[in-house]
Amino acid sequence: MNEAFVNTAIDNGIATVTFHHPKSNSLPATILAALAKNIEQAGADKSVRVIVLRSEGEKAFCAGASFDELVAIDDEAAGLSFFNGFALVINAIRTVPCFVIGRVQAKAVGGGVGLAAAVDVCYAHESASVKLSELAIGIGPFVVGPAVERKIGAAAFGFMSATPATWRTAVWAEQKGLYAEVFHTQEKLDAAVDAHARELSTYSPEAMAELKRIMWCGTEDWGSLLPERAAVSGRLVLSEFTRNAIAEFKGKAAAR
Repeated sequence: MNEAFVNTAIDNGIATVTFHHPKSNSLPATILAALAKNIEQAGADKSVRVIVLRSEGEKAFCAGASFDELVAIDDEAAGLSFFNGFALVINAIRTVPCFVIGRVQAKAVGGGVGLAAAVDVCYAHESASVKLSELAIGIGPFVVGPAVERKIGAAAFGFMSATPATWRTAVWAEQKGLYAEVFHTQEKLDAAVDAHARELSTYSPEAMAELKRIMWCGTEDWGSLLPERAAVSGRLVLSEFTRNAIAEFKGKAAAR
Protein backbone atom coordinates (compact mmCIF):
# COMPACT_ATOMS: atom_id res chain seq x y z
CA MET A 1 0.00 0.00 0.00
CA ASN A 2 2.33 2.70 -1.27
CA GLU A 3 -0.36 5.03 -2.58
CA ALA A 4 -2.72 7.24 -0.61
CA PHE A 5 -6.44 6.75 -1.10
CA VAL A 6 -9.92 7.24 0.25
CA ASN A 7 -12.69 4.92 -0.86
CA THR A 8 -16.23 4.04 0.09
CA ALA A 9 -17.92 0.65 -0.05
CA ILE A 10 -21.67 0.33 0.54
CA ASP A 11 -23.25 -2.96 1.62
CA ASN A 12 -26.72 -3.49 3.08
CA GLY A 13 -27.08 0.09 4.25
CA ILE A 14 -23.56 0.35 5.70
CA ALA A 15 -21.10 2.74 4.03
CA THR A 16 -17.50 2.00 4.98
CA VAL A 17 -15.19 4.95 4.33
CA THR A 18 -11.54 3.88 4.38
CA PHE A 19 -8.49 6.12 4.14
CA HIS A 20 -4.80 5.35 3.81
CA HIS A 21 -1.52 7.18 3.48
CA PRO A 22 1.86 5.41 3.35
CA LYS A 23 3.24 7.75 6.03
CA SER A 24 1.36 6.36 9.03
CA ASN A 25 -2.01 7.39 7.61
CA SER A 26 -1.12 11.07 7.84
CA LEU A 27 -3.53 13.62 6.42
CA PRO A 28 -2.46 15.80 3.49
CA ALA A 29 -4.99 18.17 1.96
CA THR A 30 -6.02 15.70 -0.75
CA ILE A 31 -6.94 13.04 1.80
CA LEU A 32 -8.83 15.54 3.96
CA ALA A 33 -10.83 16.78 0.97
CA ALA A 34 -11.59 13.24 -0.16
CA LEU A 35 -12.66 12.21 3.34
CA ALA A 36 -15.09 15.12 3.61
CA LYS A 37 -16.47 14.39 0.13
CA ASN A 38 -16.89 10.65 0.71
CA ILE A 39 -18.60 11.16 4.06
CA GLU A 40 -20.95 13.80 2.63
CA GLN A 41 -21.81 11.60 -0.36
CA ALA A 42 -22.47 8.58 1.85
CA GLY A 43 -24.71 10.68 4.08
CA ALA A 44 -26.66 11.91 1.05
CA ASP A 45 -27.25 8.37 -0.22
CA LYS A 46 -30.77 7.35 0.82
CA SER A 47 -29.73 3.69 0.98
CA VAL A 48 -27.10 4.39 3.65
CA ARG A 49 -28.21 3.99 7.27
CA VAL A 50 -24.79 4.17 8.99
CA ILE A 51 -21.21 5.12 8.11
CA VAL A 52 -18.08 3.36 9.38
CA LEU A 53 -14.89 5.43 9.31
CA ARG A 54 -11.66 3.45 9.34
CA SER A 55 -8.06 3.54 8.11
CA GLU A 56 -5.98 0.86 6.42
CA GLY A 57 -3.03 -0.86 8.06
CA GLU A 58 -2.09 -1.82 11.60
CA LYS A 59 0.71 0.58 12.69
CA ALA A 60 -1.31 3.78 13.07
CA PHE A 61 -4.92 4.82 12.80
CA CYS A 62 -3.85 8.34 11.89
CA ALA A 63 -0.67 10.37 12.41
CA GLY A 64 -2.47 13.68 11.97
CA ALA A 65 -1.41 16.52 9.69
CA SER A 66 1.13 15.78 6.99
CA PHE A 67 4.47 17.33 7.95
CA ASP A 68 5.43 17.57 4.27
CA GLU A 69 2.46 19.84 3.65
CA LEU A 70 2.97 21.82 6.84
CA VAL A 71 6.48 22.86 5.82
CA ALA A 72 5.25 23.74 2.32
CA ILE A 73 2.75 26.32 3.61
CA ASP A 74 4.14 29.73 2.70
CA ASP A 75 1.39 32.21 3.60
CA GLU A 76 -1.65 32.52 5.87
CA ALA A 77 -4.11 31.82 3.06
CA ALA A 78 -2.44 28.51 2.31
CA GLY A 79 -2.36 27.73 6.03
CA LEU A 80 -6.05 28.47 6.39
CA SER A 81 -6.84 26.30 3.37
CA PHE A 82 -4.89 23.34 4.73
CA PHE A 83 -6.21 23.40 8.28
CA ASN A 84 -9.73 24.06 7.07
CA GLY A 85 -9.55 20.57 5.60
CA PHE A 86 -9.90 19.22 9.13
CA ALA A 87 -12.89 21.52 9.66
CA LEU A 88 -14.54 20.15 6.54
CA VAL A 89 -14.16 16.54 7.69
CA ILE A 90 -15.43 17.20 11.21
CA ASN A 91 -18.38 19.20 9.93
CA ALA A 92 -19.18 16.49 7.39
CA ILE A 93 -19.34 13.93 10.21
CA ARG A 94 -21.40 16.33 12.31
CA THR A 95 -23.98 17.16 9.64
CA VAL A 96 -24.64 13.87 7.85
CA PRO A 97 -28.05 12.54 8.96
CA CYS A 98 -26.78 9.08 9.89
CA PHE A 99 -24.56 7.87 12.71
CA VAL A 100 -20.82 7.56 12.07
CA ILE A 101 -18.95 4.75 13.82
CA GLY A 102 -15.18 5.01 14.19
CA ARG A 103 -12.77 2.06 14.12
CA VAL A 104 -9.42 2.99 15.69
CA GLN A 105 -7.08 0.02 15.35
CA ALA A 106 -3.83 1.71 16.45
CA LYS A 107 -2.30 4.99 17.64
CA ALA A 108 -3.91 8.33 16.90
CA VAL A 109 -2.08 11.67 16.93
CA GLY A 110 -3.35 15.24 16.58
CA GLY A 111 -5.89 15.32 13.80
CA GLY A 112 -6.33 11.57 14.19
CA VAL A 113 -7.58 12.17 17.73
CA GLY A 114 -9.92 14.75 16.21
CA LEU A 115 -11.39 12.14 13.86
CA ALA A 116 -11.86 9.69 16.74
CA ALA A 117 -13.61 12.40 18.74
CA ALA A 118 -15.81 13.60 15.88
CA VAL A 119 -17.49 10.27 15.14
CA ASP A 120 -20.69 9.48 17.01
CA VAL A 121 -19.42 6.20 18.49
CA CYS A 122 -15.78 5.13 18.50
CA TYR A 123 -14.42 1.64 19.15
CA ALA A 124 -10.70 1.00 19.58
CA HIS A 125 -7.99 -1.61 20.01
CA GLU A 126 -6.01 -1.60 23.25
CA SER A 127 -2.94 -0.33 21.33
CA ALA A 128 -4.82 2.80 20.23
CA SER A 129 -3.08 5.30 22.48
CA VAL A 130 -3.62 8.99 21.81
CA LYS A 131 -1.64 12.21 21.83
CA LEU A 132 -2.37 15.84 20.98
CA SER A 133 1.12 16.79 19.81
CA GLU A 134 0.40 20.16 18.20
CA LEU A 135 1.83 22.42 20.90
CA ALA A 136 5.23 20.74 20.55
CA ILE A 137 5.55 22.10 17.01
CA GLY A 138 4.32 25.60 17.76
CA ILE A 139 0.64 25.32 16.91
CA GLY A 140 -2.26 23.84 18.87
CA PRO A 141 -5.26 21.52 18.50
CA PHE A 142 -7.41 24.46 17.54
CA VAL A 143 -9.59 22.94 14.80
CA VAL A 144 -10.05 19.52 16.38
CA GLY A 145 -10.32 21.01 19.87
CA PRO A 146 -14.11 21.49 19.95
CA ALA A 147 -14.67 17.86 18.91
CA VAL A 148 -12.17 16.51 21.45
CA GLU A 149 -13.44 18.74 24.27
CA ARG A 150 -17.03 17.73 23.50
CA LYS A 151 -16.11 14.09 24.09
CA ILE A 152 -13.65 14.17 26.99
CA GLY A 153 -14.42 17.47 28.72
CA ALA A 154 -12.51 20.72 29.11
CA ALA A 155 -10.16 19.52 31.86
CA ALA A 156 -8.98 16.39 30.04
CA PHE A 157 -8.69 18.30 26.76
CA GLY A 158 -6.59 20.97 28.42
CA PHE A 159 -4.40 18.33 30.06
CA MET A 160 -3.82 16.53 26.75
CA SER A 161 -3.11 19.79 24.94
CA ALA A 162 -0.61 20.95 27.57
CA THR A 163 1.28 17.63 27.57
CA PRO A 164 1.96 17.18 23.84
CA ALA A 165 4.81 14.70 24.28
CA THR A 166 2.80 12.28 26.41
CA TRP A 167 0.88 9.30 25.09
CA ARG A 168 -2.40 8.46 26.84
CA THR A 169 -3.45 4.82 26.78
CA ALA A 170 -6.56 3.52 25.09
CA VAL A 171 -7.94 2.68 28.53
CA TRP A 172 -7.43 6.31 29.59
CA ALA A 173 -9.23 7.42 26.43
CA GLU A 174 -12.08 5.02 27.18
CA GLN A 175 -12.38 6.31 30.75
CA LYS A 176 -12.56 9.89 29.46
CA GLY A 177 -15.26 9.06 26.91
CA LEU A 178 -13.24 9.28 23.70
CA TYR A 179 -13.63 5.55 23.08
CA ALA A 180 -16.90 3.76 23.76
CA GLU A 181 -15.14 0.44 24.25
CA VAL A 182 -11.61 -0.98 23.95
CA PHE A 183 -10.81 -4.49 22.73
CA HIS A 184 -7.85 -6.80 23.27
CA THR A 185 -7.78 -8.15 19.70
CA GLN A 186 -8.37 -6.70 16.25
CA GLU A 187 -10.87 -9.48 15.60
CA LYS A 188 -13.02 -8.45 18.56
CA LEU A 189 -12.75 -4.79 17.51
CA ASP A 190 -13.93 -5.59 14.01
CA ALA A 191 -16.72 -7.79 15.33
CA ALA A 192 -17.99 -4.99 17.58
CA VAL A 193 -17.89 -2.39 14.80
CA ASP A 194 -19.64 -4.76 12.39
CA ALA A 195 -22.31 -5.78 14.90
CA HIS A 196 -23.15 -2.19 15.84
CA ALA A 197 -23.22 -1.07 12.21
CA ARG A 198 -25.54 -3.93 11.27
CA GLU A 199 -27.80 -3.16 14.22
CA LEU A 200 -28.07 0.52 13.27
CA SER A 201 -28.77 -0.40 9.65
CA THR A 202 -32.07 -1.94 10.76
CA TYR A 203 -33.41 1.16 12.51
CA SER A 204 -35.51 4.04 11.22
CA PRO A 205 -33.33 6.54 9.33
CA GLU A 206 -35.71 9.36 10.25
CA ALA A 207 -35.50 8.55 13.95
CA MET A 208 -31.71 8.27 13.83
CA ALA A 209 -31.42 11.58 12.00
CA GLU A 210 -33.51 13.31 14.66
CA LEU A 211 -31.52 11.66 17.46
CA LYS A 212 -28.25 12.70 15.87
CA ARG A 213 -29.49 16.29 15.56
CA ILE A 214 -30.25 16.30 19.29
CA MET A 215 -26.93 14.69 20.19
CA TRP A 216 -25.07 17.45 18.36
CA CYS A 217 -27.15 20.28 19.85
CA GLY A 218 -24.94 23.24 20.70
CA THR A 219 -22.53 22.77 17.78
CA GLU A 220 -24.52 24.77 15.27
CA ASP A 221 -21.80 27.44 15.11
CA TRP A 222 -19.06 24.99 14.08
CA GLY A 223 -19.55 25.90 10.44
CA SER A 224 -17.91 29.23 11.25
CA LEU A 225 -16.02 28.36 14.45
CA LEU A 226 -13.80 25.65 12.98
CA PRO A 227 -12.64 27.75 9.99
CA GLU A 228 -11.83 30.56 12.45
CA ARG A 229 -9.70 28.10 14.41
CA ALA A 230 -8.10 26.97 11.14
CA ALA A 231 -6.98 30.54 10.51
CA VAL A 232 -5.17 30.57 13.87
CA SER A 233 -3.27 27.40 12.99
CA GLY A 234 -2.60 28.75 9.51
CA ARG A 235 -0.91 31.81 11.00
CA LEU A 236 1.11 30.00 13.65
CA VAL A 237 2.42 27.33 11.28
CA LEU A 238 4.46 30.04 9.53
CA SER A 239 6.55 30.70 12.64
CA GLU A 240 10.25 29.98 12.85
CA PHE A 241 9.56 27.82 15.88
CA THR A 242 7.29 25.53 13.87
CA ARG A 243 9.72 25.31 10.95
CA ASN A 244 12.56 24.34 13.25
CA ALA A 245 10.45 21.89 15.26
CA ILE A 246 9.23 20.04 12.17
CA ALA A 247 12.73 19.92 10.70
CA GLU A 248 14.06 18.47 13.94
CA PHE A 249 11.32 15.87 14.11
CA LYS A 250 11.82 14.81 10.49
CA GLY A 251 15.57 14.61 11.08
CA LYS A 252 15.07 12.27 14.04
CA ALA A 253 12.66 10.14 12.05
CA ALA A 254 15.10 9.84 9.15
CA ALA A 255 17.90 8.79 11.49
CA ARG A 256 15.95 5.85 12.90
